Amino acid sequence: MSELTLLVLRLSFLVLLWAFVFAIVYALRSDLFGQRVRKVKEADAASPSPAAVPVSASAAAAAAAAPTGPIGSMPAAASAAPTLSPSLGREIAGTGNARAIVVTSGTKAGAEFPLGNDEITIGRSSDSAIVIRDDYTSTHHARLMLWNGQWMLQDLDSTNGTFLDGARVTVPTPVPLNVTVKVGATTFELRR
Repeated sequence: MSELTLLVLRLSFLVLLWAFVFAIVYALRSDLFGQRVRKVKEADAASPSPAAVPVSASAAAAAAAAPTGPIGSMPAAASAAPTLSPSLGREIAGTGNARAIVVTSGTKAGAEFPLGNDEITIGRSSDSAIVIRDDYTSTHHARLMLWNGQWMLQDLDSTNGTFLDGARVTVPTPVPLNVTVKVGATTFELRR
């Protein structure tokens, strides 16, 4: 090989090595401190474009299966009787019957968080509604959101997964009352 070829190979190996070092440092930084929060201009906040709103595959599938009509609206027949979970046979937590999230085990055992109408994010990030600081919780681990008057649990592609009554959550799933939800090493329940 000529000296020029050998020099080019050495330089490209050095560039590749530094690219790996920067990728590792970026991954560690985002894992320790969370993703950077992008500030939205007021004009963008009023009407975000569809391309600017990230949607996971499971959320897109849930949105495609959603009935048409205003968000959060429920048919009159559905609001009259409690909805039961098909897999667990228990009453689904909704706006009428669930009042709080109660942490049953973990670093915040005994803590109670009131439920409103906003979605609740759970994770290690400081911008999460419920911040859980343990080694098994991802930066943005899970989300509780209202959908047609029912609380739904969605895993946000966490490393260790989110579990509802011992079963891993892969798609947005209705949360029954008083059923254990496990996020990292912390468990909680939705209660009246």
